[in-house]
Amino acid sequence: MIVALSRYGGLRCPSEVLSLRRQDTLWDTSKIVVTSAKTAHHADKGTRTIPLFPELRPYLDESFELAVDGSEFVIDSVYRQSAMKATGWRIANLRTTFLKIIGRAGLKPWARPFHNLRASRETELIETYPIQVVTSWLGNSPTIAMKHYLLTTEEHFQRACLTSASSKNSAQKSGAKSSARDADLAQNRAQRSFATTSNEMNSSRENTGEEQKMQRPANDCETLHFPGAERTGFEPAEQFDPFT
Repeated sequence: MIVALSRYGGLRCPSEVLSLRRQDTLWDTSKIVVTSAKTAHHADKGTRTIPLFPELRPYLDESFELAVDGSEFVIDSVYRQSAMKATGWRIANLRTTFLKIIGRAGLKPWARPFHNLRASRETELIETYPIQVVTSWLGNSPTIAMKHYLLTTEEHFQRACLTSASSKNSAQKSGAKSSARDADLAQNRAQRSFATTSNEMNSSRENTGEEQKMQRPANDCETLHFPGAERTGFEPAEQFDPFT
């Protein structure tokens, strides 16, 4: 439960994790009221409300089922007594026990395991929600989140590689479509040019034919022939009418 509250709730450990009471889980509204000693001097008296995240709900359900009747806090008060001293909260043996669990699992522990659990949660949430929303849930500021909590993960690199590959493929497809479109436009221009030239040539031929048809009668009418006229000098022997 301690690990789940740090990892999926983003609570500070030990102060916020060990201060969580059972009544702070509002099942009907799916919210959790978090009390923070670190921000107790603020106007809201050190409380904030976070969603009852679906990743966290199964652990809280099991914790409530296993809880001793009348218990006030979600985490056993034994841990609270060890971590809460007159000078303030201290990690007690929580970190030591956590590192042993990680070692038995065959994994390499982080330098600050509980802080990194909280940082992992804030990094996840910032991928989905605005930074002002996430920082209000986790009880820090955007400046602090950027400086101490938000992480660059392997998933970011993988997503960037996939995005780059997808953009390259899209660019190639777009280039192919553009080339095909340009080829179609060029072909259409050539076809229109050919059609225009053909029409002009046909029109020229038709005009030439009409002109030839019109020229023939004109040429025929240039010279009149008078059959039967005799050349007898300036004064013919008898009057001849060519139109009779």
